[in-house]
Amino acid sequence: MFYWLLKYVLVGPLMHLINRPKVEGVENIPPKGAAILAGNHLSFTDWLFTPLMSPRRITYLAKAEYFTTPGLKGRLQKFFFSGTGQYPIDRSGADAAESALNTARKLLGEGRLVGLYPEGTRSPDGRLYKGKTGVARLALETGVPVIPVALIGTDEVCPPGPFRWRPRKVTVKFGAPIDFSRYEGMGGNRFVERAVTDEIMYELMRMGDQEYVDVYAASLKKGVPSGSRPDEDRIPQTMAG
Repeated sequence: MFYWLLKYVLVGPLMHLINRPKVEGVENIPPKGAAILAGNHLSFTDWLFTPLMSPRRITYLAKAEYFTTPGLKGRLQKFFFSGTGQYPIDRSGADAAESALNTARKLLGEGRLVGLYPEGTRSPDGRLYKGKTGVARLALETGVPVIPVALIGTDEVCPPGPFRWRPRKVTVKFGAPIDFSRYEGMGGNRFVERAVTDEIMYELMRMGDQEYVDVYAASLKKGVPSGSRPDEDRIPQTMAG
C-alpha cells in the first residue's frame, strides 16, 4: 500500500511536475510473471524513476545498512525502504554475492519484477561500465527474461556529491525482453555468463547512447585493478549503492 501511495500521491506527482519524465517501450513490461530489469546506473534517483514509469511494481535489493542504521534517521529509513518493498542484503563477507543472488531468486520465484544494476555501482562519469555476471547467472538459472532499462538524464537530476535534486528532464526506456533460453542448462559456465552479460550491456549502450568502458566502475573508483576481488564479477548492485 505504501508503495502505491508514494508513487501516486506523495512523491510521484512531484517528480512528474519537476522532471517531466518520458517513457518509451512500456509495452515491453509483461503484464504478469517474473522478469529481471537490468538498468544502467547513473544516479541515486534511478531506482525512483524506473518504478515511477512502470505499470508494475519493481523490487530492488537494498543495502542492509539502510535497515540497521541507529537513531531516528535509521528508523525512518527502515520504514521507508521496508514500506516500498525493498529487500535487505548483506554485501559484506565472502558469501555476499551468493546471498544477494539467493534473495533475487526467491523474489523471481514469486513472480516479481526484480531490478538490478549490472555495472555494480553508479557510473562516476556518465559512461557505461563493464557488467557483472550475476544478472546473467540469475537469468540462466531461473529462465526469466531480461528487460534492459536505459535511463537518460538522471545524472543531471542528482549528480555525484552532496544530495541535491535538479529540475532536469528524464527519459526511461524499457527495451524488448531478451530471451536467453538458447543457453538453457549452461548456467555456471563463466564464458556463457560473460556472453549473456555483454549482450545485455550492448543493449543498454545502444538504448542509452552511452560510451562503453570495458572495466568495472567499482575498480575505477577504488583505484584497484579490475578483477582483483574473487567475487567482483558476481555481485549484483543494490538499488542505491
